[in-house]
Amino acid sequence: MKSLFRLLVVFLLTTQLSFAQKTVTGVVSDPDGLPLPGATVLVQNTTTGVTTDFDGNFSINVSEGQSLEFSFVGYETSAIVVGSGNVINVSLSLGNQLDEVIVTSLGITREKRALGYAVSEVDNSQIESRASGDVARVLSGKASGVQVTNQGGISGSGTSVVIRGLSTFSSSNQPLFVVDGVPFQSDTNAQGSFTSGNNGSSRFLDLDPNNIESVNVLKGLAAATLYGSQGRNGVVLITTKSGTTASGMNAQKNEVTVNTSYFSNELAMKPDYQMEYGNGFNQNFGWFFSNWGPSFREEGPAGWGKQSQINGAVSGQPGFLKHPYNSNLNARFLARDLLPLIGLSEDSLWEWKPYDSTGDLFQPGSIVNTNINFRGQSDDGKVSYNVNYGNLDDQGFTPGNTLRRNNISFGGRAVLSNKITVNGTLNYSFTDFKSPPIAAAYSSGSSDSSLYGNVFYTPRSVSIADLPYAHPITGASIYYRSSNGIQHPLWTVNNTQDAQATHRLYGGTSVQYDISDNLNVQYRYGYDVYSEDNTSYQNKGGVDGSVESQSGFYEKWNNTSTIFNHQITINGDYELDSDWSMTFNAGATSNAREYDRNGVRSTGQNVFNVLRHYNFNNQEEIEFYSRRNVLGVFGQASLDYQNYLYITLASRTDWVSNLSEENRSITYPSASISFVPSSVLDFGNLPIDFLKVRASYGTSATYPSGYPIASTLSLNTKSFQVAGTDVISNTTGSQLGNTALKPELLAELEFGIEANILDNRLSAEVSYFQRNTTDLIISQPLDPSTGYTSTSTNIGKIEATGWEVDLNADWIRGDKFNWSTSLNYTTNQAIVVDLGQDTDQIVYAGFGSRGNAAITGLPLTSMIGTSVGRDASGAPVIDASGSYTSNNDTNYKTNKYALIGDANPDFIANIANTITYGDFSFNFLFNATIGGDMYSSYMMTLLGRGITTDTVDRELPYVLPGVLSDGSPNNKQIDNATTYFGNLILGADELRTWDASVLRLSEVSLTYDVPSKWLDKTPFGAASVSAQGFNLWYDAYNTPEGTNYDPNIAGLGVGNGSGFEYFNGVSAKRYGVSLKLTF
Repeated sequence: MKSLFRLLVVFLLTTQLSFAQKTVTGVVSDPDGLPLPGATVLVQNTTTGVTTDFDGNFSINVSEGQSLEFSFVGYETSAIVVGSGNVINVSLSLGNQLDEVIVTSLGITREKRALGYAVSEVDNSQIESRASGDVARVLSGKASGVQVTNQGGISGSGTSVVIRGLSTFSSSNQPLFVVDGVPFQSDTNAQGSFTSGNNGSSRFLDLDPNNIESVNVLKGLAAATLYGSQGRNGVVLITTKSGTTASGMNAQKNEVTVNTSYFSNELAMKPDYQMEYGNGFNQNFGWFFSNWGPSFREEGPAGWGKQSQINGAVSGQPGFLKHPYNSNLNARFLARDLLPLIGLSEDSLWEWKPYDSTGDLFQPGSIVNTNINFRGQSDDGKVSYNVNYGNLDDQGFTPGNTLRRNNISFGGRAVLSNKITVNGTLNYSFTDFKSPPIAAAYSSGSSDSSLYGNVFYTPRSVSIADLPYAHPITGASIYYRSSNGIQHPLWTVNNTQDAQATHRLYGGTSVQYDISDNLNVQYRYGYDVYSEDNTSYQNKGGVDGSVESQSGFYEKWNNTSTIFNHQITINGDYELDSDWSMTFNAGATSNAREYDRNGVRSTGQNVFNVLRHYNFNNQEEIEFYSRRNVLGVFGQASLDYQNYLYITLASRTDWVSNLSEENRSITYPSASISFVPSSVLDFGNLPIDFLKVRASYGTSATYPSGYPIASTLSLNTKSFQVAGTDVISNTTGSQLGNTALKPELLAELEFGIEANILDNRLSAEVSYFQRNTTDLIISQPLDPSTGYTSTSTNIGKIEATGWEVDLNADWIRGDKFNWSTSLNYTTNQAIVVDLGQDTDQIVYAGFGSRGNAAITGLPLTSMIGTSVGRDASGAPVIDASGSYTSNNDTNYKTNKYALIGDANPDFIANIANTITYGDFSFNFLFNATIGGDMYSSYMMTLLGRGITTDTVDRELPYVLPGVLSDGSPNNKQIDNATTYFGNLILGADELRTWDASVLRLSEVSLTYDVPSKWLDKTPFGAASVSAQGFNLWYDAYNTPEGTNYDPNIAGLGVGNGSGFEYFNGVSAKRYGVSLKLTF
């Protein structure tokens, strides 16, 4: 009976409670009445809450008398007591938009108003559903101070990222990537170089941009102090969706989001080919590489009617020639009796007309990108989870180029008790990249096999697709020249390949113990392991490159890299008194990295197309191993005075193992201050909503790689052969160890101002920095009598300065129509101040006589090369044949004209616009990169070979500007071929250098958000569809128009070199549609 009575009481109480609760609905909007999607609606003092949909609508169960709290980033939080009504509509007031909390060093979150240094933030709306699977390329143009350069249009090729310009030339200037609090390896080109055609991906390609929640860029040394020397080039902090799991209102109960895209991937950099002239020189026909031959018209001085090989006198049919394989290609490369085996005969003809070899070879590819995300939390909000799967299938426009990637990520957070919280992420990726080799090329042939180098300058009267590429018996390359002088591009496609298959596992776990409400201790363990299987091969019978390459080679090697990261931190947050508060962080970190490369290179293929090491005559090992551990202790204290004055002091000390004991440890202090006048001053009628001034000072260091303090031993069991016998060499290395070597030191001052005005419609952030690098690590030559040729030493100084500007404007705020604009502007320059008394210049990238050079008093990005000969007044000197003379002295001290350019642009600006009308949103990103020079083998060859529309005016003689050797004005006439071929291809490097300014429509999109009322009877909570385009238009307006040149190319690979391009990169344009569904 008692049990029955208790059950009845529970039933009545439950019924009464149920009747007390009700469903409240409403709309959350901004002051202009526009809905706020994603706003938080929370029942105060509980974990119960919801977020608004795309139309600002919400629905929540709540009892009368309870309070609903409404919040949204950038707006004031509002609380309303629930009365008898069932509808509550709320308009949130604009708050100080700089009160947002962002992630800084080591995952420490701080209010942006408290920061004394610059940080750029990019959210997932600017990252997801993009055509590129490379997160660095997706970031391009979205943060000031960040310069992103593509290695080329090959899908999966490397990407260079530089923040605030170069600070050194002796080591990498690439930033540190940190994913969910764990340092992330972003290596590029671990084997090979730009000359040999290495297309290796940058390893941040393993990240799926669709799985990224946000990116924060720490630009200065003060911002990155806690990362020590690893953060000296800036830090890219990436928070994935798996790393954002949280309890309470930061996660939905259960939510599934599907994002899928399809894009067309096309060649953007196709030249405007002239359609008037074909093979030959001086309007006379010849099966040459050049295109200075007769016209495709029969009549006229240059018409083919005067050419016996075309007018029918030889072929028997006017307008046709004898096929080059039975009339020109030397019989020693293809015997005439073998012609039937490739579908030809001795009577085969070739029509004299323009062909489109580039268009035939580079066909549009496709990109299919799918991402599925599951996220949710338990009813009490103490356990949350996130699961993400991504698939990328990228078929490049270059034949043989593919990129496939699969990613799966798990993330979770659990509050185990009132004091212990556990977070964890686990990520796996498999990236499969394939491409034909794209080695450096120069104008005919290349340093090794290169597809691009032998395609773009194909004469207009030659069709790559219609010329058989392989010898029917041997499989060797055959092509139209009598000497068989260059490799058939289709032979390259079908007989060579570079491939990388990379398995990667990364993630981490953190455990936080709350000692009290003000103090906690956290331990974080992180790992990042990738195994990269590389294959590179070429069948025998090639034409380009070394004799060894032509004999056939097969390389297989594995790069395994492992990072283990441990970090323990104690964090405090205290109110010192009514005015002052303080937060502090102190801890220690260990970062251990091991890199192991193992493989075999085989040369001298026996049986064609059998790619096994046993089928090659010679083998050599591919081996490299390194291990390094960096230990660090750090501390940071931040003082806050009445929410308007913030002072931050930080320091880190690192220890490394490859320097002598007295130099292996260094401490990096930093200090910053932020003052918010708008919180204490009355600006009267001035429309100032927010004003902040800041300053910071930071330090860091660059440690040398390898073992520079020791003299090493070189051991080679196959140094060379004598009568077929391997000779072992066992010698001392060429570099003398220097036990006094110290790390390079960096110090930076930064000043900034941030402001919002006109009811937060306009905002601005301006930063200026000055960074000095001292104790440069320079290789100095030694007298051979010492037994060595060089040693590393600390000499020199580099000074860098720069400005960064970010502007945002809400031009129109309305019920349906809105228009906002954001602009970022970057300019920086690094000047070499000192290289020591015995050094005039150091060429640190490219070739010894053509490359980037550090020269005292000049920009670090200076370019040196051969120059046009000049007289005492600087006028170009013309030789007896009417062409420019050349000066081969590339030492700036003795020939100032050896400075052929500066690769660094004067400034970079990006303008983004977002225009919304109802459920439609139109966005575009426009880029202007102004200044900077480019040495271009691509433009030099297209012009020198007479291919593009720039060279169509060719039947009259030319007179080059300049003076003759006696000082009189030049009056020597030269023909068109000499003007372009003789001066550009055979002349000085100076003539091959152009201004690389470019205007670009980087991104454009039109998005339609399906109204929620249309989805009421569907399983979907939200749906949107977008049409997008990337790199659809650009204009490098100071380059020859017909070349259609795109200067955004890292032609020297991903490194410190810039401003040089050797036919090893062409750009892509991509356009397509994306669909996003949430349910």
